Amino acid sequence: MQHIHEQLDQLNEHIYFDEDHFLREKIDEMELLDEVIAQVRRELLKTENPDHLCFLYGTLGNLYRLKNEPQQAIKCLEKALTLADADSSREIVMLIRLGEAYKYKHEHQKALEQFDLAILKGFEYEPQYLDFAYQHKGKCLMELGLYQEAMEAFQNAHAVRKGKKDERLLKSTEKAIEFLERLT
Repeated sequence: MQHIHEQLDQLNEHIYFDEDHFLREKIDEMELLDEVIAQVRRELLKTENPDHLCFLYGTLGNLYRLKNEPQQAIKCLEKALTLADADSSREIVMLIRLGEAYKYKHEHQKALEQFDLAILKGFEYEPQYLDFAYQHKGKCLMELGLYQEAMEAFQNAHAVRKGKKDERLLKSTEKAIEFLERLT
């Protein structure tokens, strides 16, 4: 598993936010992405541990989304969501990832349902990921041309991130707000 974490760190260096496509995550190193997907699939065959399976299916779903294979991503993320059932923080992460996969499949309403559920569960159980749920909801709303609602979601993400005092996350939300302001 350590090797996968190292590969994911390396892969993160090749992910960028595409301003020509509403700040969607894209990757500039498809070969490396394919290698990591193959490694994760091999690891899936080696374990029956539910925690490891949840992590691996969640990771695989996220990677398929980056590869622009949202249907594969959705299948993996639904499995991960089932495995995450008892852990509210993992469940929220999988809901956000599943929402992103639906967005990449151009099923924005289903995506918004996942983000709203993640927000609800965040308030109810685990506020740690509220900012991510709001941020992704904002991007989805932005793609739908619902700019006022998108701004509200970004402002909510910003407020949460201010409290976290994580400069990197704050800058990400500020870039999204600036991008949205250029659209309006």
